[in-house]
Amino acid sequence: MRDINELISEILDNKESFVLATILEKSGSAPREEGTKMIIKKDFSTIGTIGGGIFEAMAIKLSAKVFKNKNCIIKKCTLSTEGASALGMVCGGELKLLLEYINCEDEKMVELYKNASELREKGINFAFITQIPEEERYISGLDKWICTETNFWGEENDIVQCIFRKIRENFKYIHFQTIIADGKKYLIEPVLNHESVYIIGAGHVSQKIAELTKMLDFKTVVIDDREEFANRQRFKVADEVKVVSSFDNILNCINVNNRSYVIIVTRGHAYDKDVLGQMLKTDAKYIGMIGSKNKRSFVYNCLINEGYDLNNIEERVHCPIGITIHAQTPEEIAISIAAELVKVRRTSVSEKG
Repeated sequence: MRDINELISEILDNKESFVLATILEKSGSAPREEGTKMIIKKDFSTIGTIGGGIFEAMAIKLSAKVFKNKNCIIKKCTLSTEGASALGMVCGGELKLLLEYINCEDEKMVELYKNASELREKGINFAFITQIPEEERYISGLDKWICTETNFWGEENDIVQCIFRKIRENFKYIHFQTIIADGKKYLIEPVLNHESVYIIGAGHVSQKIAELTKMLDFKTVVIDDREEFANRQRFKVADEVKVVSSFDNILNCINVNNRSYVIIVTRGHAYDKDVLGQMLKTDAKYIGMIGSKNKRSFVYNCLINEGYDLNNIEERVHCPIGITIHAQTPEEIAISIAAELVKVRRTSVSEKG
């Protein structure tokens, strides 16, 4: 999926208003992270996902009220263990959602999201700041600001200037959070241009890969269906470690876009095939699958029998994965994979130049 700020800017350019749902808080095994967004249009069609049918149905239902009066809504949505099981999660969870009306007739709003889209396209890190009201009211463009390390956009405001200074003290490490300043609540949303690596499978090789990808400044997410493998004790440096009930519908748990690198290192051919099939439906920047040439032939043939195009598979998938260095140990294999990620990253940069 394309960046949400680009999509918002395009929709506003088309003179469409919509409701924007944002996850403010999560607990339990709710599948999406804080800061995840979903666009709800006037016909109640959606762009993006906040984690499956039940949560999205709740958000869509609430959006009808937002469309009617343009006031924001903050709502806690709970998913039972039984409902979570139906979505392929280990246990239930809770989301706290913000639903706000994004008005195409609000010039300040349109201008701010246009600036956000341009900053994102240029690869400049920034933070979105939104004043969150205590009561249900319209959040206008005057209630939003953008802050970079050297500049800001939005109406002059002494309180927000203090927030800007605090953010800039450690800009690279700001995180999604809600703060209180002068008795008012502000949502801080960093938009850092880190590319994401999704390591699907949490074995010994994955441990070494995660260490290297963090060193290379990738946001590193590890996913497995075994909690004894996918845990913080084994993956201390990863940004996120996710446990899923199965590798089916894994895209409900992760947001793969054109800044994503996917490394498929599960424990079996069938799992690799299922994951690869799903990743081929995304616009991931890199897809790599570990395994021999014989394994590659088996997986590719299975996918072709399911209707996938061989030319597309061969063009997009790196398999055997990694740069050829005759690697044997988990450490050596991880180095070969990390080197291939760097090659893809830097080739793209040089081609743009």
